[in-house]
Amino acid sequence: MNNISLLEGLGESAKTAATLGGLEQRFTIDEFEAMCVELEEFLLQEKVSVLALHADNGPSWVVADAVSQRMQFCLAPLPTFFSHLQIQSILGQCGASHLLTDNPDSLGDMVTRRIGAPLIGGLQLCEVKPHAAQTCERPKGTGKITFTSGSTGEAKGVCLSNEQLFLQAKALADVVNIKNPRHLCVLPLSTLLENVAGVYAPLLAGGQVIMPSLAQLGYEGSRLAAPEKMLAVIQQIQPETMILIPELLKLLVVSAKQGWPVPESFKFIAVGGSRVGQGLLQEAWSLGLPVYEGFGLSECASVVSLNTVSGRKNGSCGKPLPHLQLDIRAGEVVVKGNTMLGYLNRPESWYQGSMATGDLGYLDDEGYLHLAGRKKNLIISSYGRNISPEWPESELLANPLMQDAVVFGDAKPYCVALVSVRDSRMDNMSIQQWIDRVNQGLPDYAQIRAWHRLDQPLVTLPGMLTSNGRPRRAAIASHFGEQIRALYPGNSDSPLAFAS
Repeated sequence: MNNISLLEGLGESAKTAATLGGLEQRFTIDEFEAMCVELEEFLLQEKVSVLALHADNGPSWVVADAVSQRMQFCLAPLPTFFSHLQIQSILGQCGASHLLTDNPDSLGDMVTRRIGAPLIGGLQLCEVKPHAAQTCERPKGTGKITFTSGSTGEAKGVCLSNEQLFLQAKALADVVNIKNPRHLCVLPLSTLLENVAGVYAPLLAGGQVIMPSLAQLGYEGSRLAAPEKMLAVIQQIQPETMILIPELLKLLVVSAKQGWPVPESFKFIAVGGSRVGQGLLQEAWSLGLPVYEGFGLSECASVVSLNTVSGRKNGSCGKPLPHLQLDIRAGEVVVKGNTMLGYLNRPESWYQGSMATGDLGYLDDEGYLHLAGRKKNLIISSYGRNISPEWPESELLANPLMQDAVVFGDAKPYCVALVSVRDSRMDNMSIQQWIDRVNQGLPDYAQIRAWHRLDQPLVTLPGMLTSNGRPRRAAIASHFGEQIRALYPGNSDSPLAFAS
C-alpha cells in the first residue's frame, strides 16, 4: 500500500470541499489534479529514482509531493534554511538522481544540467551530480526521507512510507475533529509536522490549506526576522487552525498583550517542538488563544500525543494517538505502532517496530503523557540530584518577555542559567524578581542560584539553536564557557561538564 497518494487518499466529500493555495490564489482539488498531471507527464520523460525537493512554501511544493507519491518516487524534501554544505551532503546521502527547485542558481554547483523550462510555480527540474563512491541504502517501502538537523547539525535521514504518513494524518484529522478547517501554514513545509499535520490532515478533513511564502511570513532562513509580517498574515487569513513552535507562541502572546487583536476565528492551535511552560499556556488561553500542547518526532511520523478539544489536561502533552502505544522504560518514553522504517544508510536501525524517543516522561492514571526533558540532557548535580534542564527552563520561559533560558549544573553544587530578554528596557532587578518567583515553585536542588544576562539572543548567533529553536547545549557551553564558570565562585578552575 506504499503507493497511496495524497489525491487518492481524499474522500469524495473532501475533494469537493478542500482547497489549497497561497495568499493570492486558491486552487480546487480538480485544479490541483491538473497541475499534478502536468508535472507527471514531464517527469515520465526522466529516469527518476530519488527526487530531492528544495522549494519555498506554496502549492507547487505540495504538487511535487503528491506526484512523487503517485509515481512512487522516493521524495527527499530539503529544508531551505539548511546550509549549502548540509544540502550537498544530503544529496549524496540519499543518492538523489534529480532535484526540483525554485532557486536553481543557488544550487548550481550541485547539478549537471537543467532539464526543460521552469514548471508549475517556477520549479526547475535538474539532474544531480553523481556523488563520488557513496552507497545509498534505504529500507524497502521508503516513500519520503525527512531530514532532521539533530543536536550536532549533521543532517539525519528518517525513512517513512507514504502509508505511514497517511495513517498519521488520518488519525490527526479524526482526533482534532474540525470539519473543513481553514489552516494557515506558518512552518516550512519541509518540516514533517507541517507537511503531515498542516497539509495532509486538513485536506483529509475537507479543509482550506493556505501556504504563504516564507518571506511573506517574515522569515530569513530559519529565523523570523520580521514578526510583524506573520502577525499581518494571520490577521488577513483569520485561520481556524495553526501549528506553532514555542517561540511563535511567545510572539503571539507578547503581541496580544501589546494590543494585537487575537482572531476570533481560532479553534485549535497546536504547539510542540520543545517543552512549553504552563504559565505561557495559561496566559495564551486567557488572551483567547486556544492552545493545545502535543509531542512528537520525525521518527514516529510526526505527532505522537496531543491534547484536544475533547480531552485536555494542563501540564501534559495529551493522550497518544489511537494507533500508537506508549511504554515507559527506565523513565524513557518508547513508542510502538507507527515508527519509522529506519535511518538512511543505517541498516542496523531498520524495521525495529518501536522507538526509544530519548525523552523522559510518564503516563498518568488517565493515560495523559507528561514529559520531564531529554534523557541526554539530564543534569546530575554534585549532590547526586537528577534535574532535566528543560524543567526550570520552561518555567523561566513562561514569562513571554524572556527570550532565552539555558540551564547548566552538571557535576556542580547548584544550577545556573544564561538568559536573554525581548525588551532591552527590562532591567536586571526585574529579571531577578522573575527568577525568584520561578524558584519558589522549584525544589531547592533545581533552583537557579546564579545567572548571566546575554548581550544578544541566541538566535542571532550561528550554531546556537536547532532549526526548531532548541538550544544546542554543547555549542552554548563552549561559546559561553567563561561566563558559566564565573557563576561558580571558587570553582572557576574546575572543568565544565555538560550534556552534548
